[in-house]
Amino acid sequence: MELSAWIQLMIGIPLVGFVISVLVPEEKENLLSKVAFYTAGLNLFSVCLFLVFWAWDGFQALNLREFVLLKTSHFEFLVDFFFDRVGAVYVVIGSMLTFLITFYSRYYLHRERGYKRFFNTVLFFYLGFNITVLAGNFETLFIGWEILGLASFLLVAFYRENLLPTRNSIKVFSIYRIGDVGMILAMWASHHLWNENITFLKLSNAELVSESLSGNSGIGFFIAMMLLLAAAAKSAQFPFSSWLPRAMEGPTPSSAIFYGSLSVHLGVFLLLRTYPFWENQYAVRILIGLVGLITAVVSNLIARVQTSVKTQIGYASLSQIGIMFIEVAAGFEVLALIHFCGNAFLRTYQLLVSPSIVSYLIREQFYGFEPKSQPSSPVWLQKIKVSFYVWSLKEWNLDRLVNRILFNPMKKLGHKLDFLSYRTVLFYFVPSYLLGFGLLVLGYKLPPSLHAVLPSVFGFIALLMVLKSFSERKSARLSWMMLIMNHFWMVLAIAENENFSPKEIIVYLSGVVVFGFSGLVVISWMKKNLGQSGLFEYQGYVRKFPGLAFAFLLSVLGLMGFPISPTFIGEDLLFSHIHADQYLLASLAALTFVMEGISAIRIFGRLFLGKKRNLPAEEFGFSPYLFTKKKNLSLKSSFKSSISS
Repeated sequence: MELSAWIQLMIGIPLVGFVISVLVPEEKENLLSKVAFYTAGLNLFSVCLFLVFWAWDGFQALNLREFVLLKTSHFEFLVDFFFDRVGAVYVVIGSMLTFLITFYSRYYLHRERGYKRFFNTVLFFYLGFNITVLAGNFETLFIGWEILGLASFLLVAFYRENLLPTRNSIKVFSIYRIGDVGMILAMWASHHLWNENITFLKLSNAELVSESLSGNSGIGFFIAMMLLLAAAAKSAQFPFSSWLPRAMEGPTPSSAIFYGSLSVHLGVFLLLRTYPFWENQYAVRILIGLVGLITAVVSNLIARVQTSVKTQIGYASLSQIGIMFIEVAAGFEVLALIHFCGNAFLRTYQLLVSPSIVSYLIREQFYGFEPKSQPSSPVWLQKIKVSFYVWSLKEWNLDRLVNRILFNPMKKLGHKLDFLSYRTVLFYFVPSYLLGFGLLVLGYKLPPSLHAVLPSVFGFIALLMVLKSFSERKSARLSWMMLIMNHFWMVLAIAENENFSPKEIIVYLSGVVVFGFSGLVVISWMKKNLGQSGLFEYQGYVRKFPGLAFAFLLSVLGLMGFPISPTFIGEDLLFSHIHADQYLLASLAALTFVMEGISAIRIFGRLFLGKKRNLPAEEFGFSPYLFTKKKNLSLKSSFKSSISS
């Protein structure tokens, strides 16, 4: 077997283990834990064995062109894998820590509701992690990137019948999706820069990169900034740091593997993987270093005043990741990798032993606490200390800052469309869309000035559809319909901009139609049989209808362009028709796709997650009449006994 073909095992073993774990019945805990444990162990053994042969071969970078999912005259979606020293470190650390967590969790989560869901999601995460760190181009990396985002959402919402984990899971997923704007725009701009889906093997060629950027410094800076946005959001760097403590709502093992060791370090990985591209852009290096420095200082201050052990560990880890950003910006690649290994193992250990540490510290406070003597200091210095203390207690209002800058303006813009109803959409927006699409098919010639503006106008209408869905509360069906319509308006925008062939439109809209219709069926069934129509609160129907919740989750993923749908390829295909100088249209399209994912997950969370529904008494084996009768009898008997006494 060639060394490059061995990379397939690192993807295939987690994939097979995940499929087997899905098929194992929920009540067989021992078998579930063994599948996860032996999957991680077998992959760890194969990685270590591979490293021996790779070292014997001289640590040569390996590239594996797997297969082409779609190819047109101007576009090729290639699944490509790449292995070098950066990937080797991440694969080894990932396999070792996943092996440790699966062994720890089989006892920690014993008899826990959701035991099967936990191991399914961990193996799903492990698959996405390996795809990400072994990806050979941006498209393949984005597949793993999306899997990691979904796995994070599922693990934070592990206690899905409680309100706080549900809200925090949607918040974490929202920040991840904001980072996806950077990934999408970086893919679009790099496609125009090299006129191909560039592989990381070519990207490591310094001469090729220098030649490509010699006359395109502007687009090079834009790509680097988008990569920094994606890395900062994924690694919870400033100003996105507030999502990390919210992600600690999941079980302790998932907090250890996700937000202590592996997932939170993927922003550093993205910068290391693309370092040959931006290493000569000194303005970018300074900005990356500044982001890391601000994060390190702010996170260190916040960590010192936290009352929760997991939150304190999370912010301490962020402080170290900020230093890693500085190391990468300074060109110390080896130091950053060593730092990653040490921080990953340390934070995993701290999170796994945190329950024992809490009990020990409580005992120490009761029996061995001694107050520290406060030395006298100037008044102005005391005021500065108090100010920093209060700011750190409030976590520097980072959560409020992100909401005020990003989400609140979008909600306000969506509320401007509150006059829209389900009937208004059907009778006005759908016919107007059909009229515009019909004129386009018939080849109606427009004035050049109008033709240049229309794609951005249609793209803005698509964004308005999504923002209306994001802010909608009265009707779940209207919110879902807006998400479907946004795809059709986006197709009209691109078709007006450039020739969008019928085959490409079918690839893009096939997933939208299938998954959009299936989701509409679920929402209509719930309205008819359960009387559920609004999105004012978290309904918690997953407890009563787990199968229906899973079916709707698949519809959500398919509609938002997750890799289970042709729309995932169609979105990349759509961006290939946006010209290199059309930054506005590209930004509108990227923001539309990202906000659509947030809105779709929000609909799922509002319908199926959150507080427990009040179940009728028949579900407990007796009728309401009998329950009332027994209750009255018990009250009478207690009343008589109190009188007699």
